[in-house]
Amino acid sequence: MSGRFVRASKYRHVYGTAARRELSYDNVKVSSNAWDTNLIKVNPSFFSLNWNSGGGGAFAVIPLSMTGKISDALPLFRGHSAAVLDTDFSPFNDHLIASASEDSKVFLYNVPKEFGEEDIDPLVRLNSHGRKVGQVAFNPVADNVLLSASADLTMKLWDVEKGLEKQEITGHLEVIQSVAWNYNGTLVATTCRDKKLRVFDVRSNKIVHHGDSHQGVKGSRVVWMGETRLATTGFSKMSDRQVNIWDAANLETHLRTTNLDTSSGVVMPFYDHDSNMLYLAGKGDGNIRYFEYEGDEIYTLSEFGSNVPQRGMAFMPKRALNVNDCEIARAYKVSNGIVEPISFTVPRKSDSFQADLFPDTIGDEASLSADAWFGGESAEPKLISLEKGFTASAKKEFVASSAAAQVGEEHVVAPPKSDKDYQEAYHKLRQENEDLKNQMAQRDVKIRLLEVQLEQLTHSE
Repeated sequence: MSGRFVRASKYRHVYGTAARRELSYDNVKVSSNAWDTNLIKVNPSFFSLNWNSGGGGAFAVIPLSMTGKISDALPLFRGHSAAVLDTDFSPFNDHLIASASEDSKVFLYNVPKEFGEEDIDPLVRLNSHGRKVGQVAFNPVADNVLLSASADLTMKLWDVEKGLEKQEITGHLEVIQSVAWNYNGTLVATTCRDKKLRVFDVRSNKIVHHGDSHQGVKGSRVVWMGETRLATTGFSKMSDRQVNIWDAANLETHLRTTNLDTSSGVVMPFYDHDSNMLYLAGKGDGNIRYFEYEGDEIYTLSEFGSNVPQRGMAFMPKRALNVNDCEIARAYKVSNGIVEPISFTVPRKSDSFQADLFPDTIGDEASLSADAWFGGESAEPKLISLEKGFTASAKKEFVASSAAAQVGEEHVVAPPKSDKDYQEAYHKLRQENEDLKNQMAQRDVKIRLLEVQLEQLTHSE
């Protein structure tokens, strides 16, 4: 009889625990920009945070070991001339990060092993979007492949090591609200302000499936659930918050819909492929709901409760969790002035490795090179066992090719001889002009900061 009412699940008693104040990250200056992003990204070494700073755009990269009060003298990543809207770490190099900004640029940075007093300048500048860039996302399988999505209604694929735009993806009619790579990095799902859900084969610029999504006017998000299913969060016409489950091969109608509540904050979805758990965190909420996905249904497990509203959130890659404590997920919650780790654990009496909780998971080694992936090859992510813990593989430092390096040196250019040569010369001069404007903007920012510091010193005397 009880089986009719209580569904058996090893995740039924998962509970979340927030870190103590001294193990959180205090005194952070969270960006006040209204663009809808998660504000934060995290990897096994650092987290990045969209930073509130005057005189241009900035974000911070903070080592996970730097708990407690963050110094006001923390060096920032200041290359952009307008607010930073999104960042993303490379899944195969903890020290490589991409940023997107209102200035329509995408920049690549090397995160230094040791932070000094100076702000960090970009290593590669990608400049061909026409309006603000709202999302950046690295490919989960191929090394140095980056997707960017812009308010110019396009997405672009980049080979970031070479600094080359490889593909422009069109087909959106309104601003792109979220993007998500599938498990093996061959397809991208998007939600859009035109209330459509689309799945793209981005290498060939084809919409392979599309359909009507949530009909509310507020923001919508999408994540992949395994290889063939999607979950979207959004709003109904009556402003109810919803989560829908979709067959990625048929978007004419959703498989299931669940009404959550009538709050106004956008719901941020996160899916764990190993446990089939879906975490939902609403902006402005204090709680995090979590569900188990099985047979095209999502079953409510429990929720983490807090009276502190969240502005953004990110989840740690599975390979860096504490398996000895049966930690199956760790979220990093952004609220005003603080970033708070929240650990989700399954209580177990045994001290031995729990193989059922920790199947082989995605590691930090790429399956394909950028050239192979752009050449049409596909592969599954490389998996690792967590039984003996995770040790990061040795990484060579990211070095941009000479074509992708910052402009600043003099170049001797042969005179054009054909229409094609004239076009190439025009685009090269345009690129140099954009880079020079960026350099001037960065210097203006530093001058303004120095003037403010000088004024503060004068007043203090």
